[in-house]
Amino acid sequence: MPGKRTMKNTNESKAIYRLVMAAMFLALALCLPFLTGQIPQMGKSLCPMHIPIMLCGFFCGPWYGLVVGLIAPLLRFLLFGAPAIIPEGVAMSLELATYGAVIGWLYILLPKKRMSIYVSLIGAMLLGRVIWGMVRTVLLGVAKVPFSFEMFITGGFVTAIPGILIQIVLIPILVMSLRKYTYES
Repeated sequence: MPGKRTMKNTNESKAIYRLVMAAMFLALALCLPFLTGQIPQMGKSLCPMHIPIMLCGFFCGPWYGLVVGLIAPLLRFLLFGAPAIIPEGVAMSLELATYGAVIGWLYILLPKKRMSIYVSLIGAMLLGRVIWGMVRTVLLGVAKVPFSFEMFITGGFVTAIPGILIQIVLIPILVMSLRKYTYES
């Protein structure tokens, strides 16, 4: 029958939707740092690449969130020369991949309530920062550069407080507002 949606068409539509959305989030992750590019310290504080990756996890699911998070800093380095690939780019790449994957998985597993958005977001933010710290420790250890716990807390949390606050406020609002216009993950 014309106009009748089959399961195959629905699944194909969801796959195309997720692919297009993931590409959009990747483009945003590449472009948003230009807003803070003139002041590198502001970029470290506001974390502009993080927001699109987190949204990708919510709207596209864990696998797209992981892949987009993994490639965004590396692709940005290849295209624009920043962030520096070692140690920042690699650490950020694994941090963002963790954000996208963990948000996607938690949001799928938890009941679809407002609190699930916050639990997914904050859980991913904490785990992503731990991954960032572990990667920095390994990479800087290989280079025989110390990376103390105080440096981890300062770089992972204190410096990023403005970005963390923006993420905790902005991302749930966007997810709740835009969810009705999307396919469920």
